[in-house]
Amino acid sequence: MTDTVLRTVVRRETHSPRTTAMLVVVVLLILALAYAAVEIILDLSGAQPLLVAPGEALNAVVAAPTALMPVAFVVGGVILAVLGLIVLVLALKPGRLSRHEMSWGERAVVVDNGVVASALAQHLSNESGIAREDIVVGVAHRAVDVTVRPPVGIPVDEAQLRRIVEEEVTLYKLSPAVRTHLRVHRPDTKES
Repeated sequence: MTDTVLRTVVRRETHSPRTTAMLVVVVLLILALAYAAVEIILDLSGAQPLLVAPGEALNAVVAAPTALMPVAFVVGGVILAVLGLIVLVLALKPGRLSRHEMSWGERAVVVDNGVVASALAQHLSNESGIAREDIVVGVAHRAVDVTVRPPVGIPVDEAQLRRIVEEEVTLYKLSPAVRTHLRVHRPDTKES
């Protein structure tokens, strides 16, 4: 029971709800129904329609040439199918928050990607002797991108930096697992 509850809590903290997408679809449907209701009420009361009276729209469809009917149905069907596909993808595809689960014994720890990036940059600075402001770390859903900009004239062992980053990321035990990318960006000596 505890493991199921823990999994549920971690999922809620790492995935975004689809409330916004659902709310947009519901509002659009309500607006369409409200418009149809207003047009019907205006037609029944004998007032001028906002766009097209329901009877006139029906007469236009009936009076359309039979050659255009299949095209209109195909175009309408394609538009509805595309809208339906978009709504289906929004409903089924999980939204991701910028967080990872970190294994910590039997506990679940959810950490923000910014915290992971800051901790990794500080660790790399401490281990390599490179100033913290010369290290930029970005953490995405499946990747950690580290850019080191050492000052001119400071030798840097790229293999050692890569080892430090990979060992630290391995210690974090992030889920989902991430790949690490390290770049050493040396400033152009001609600029100074």
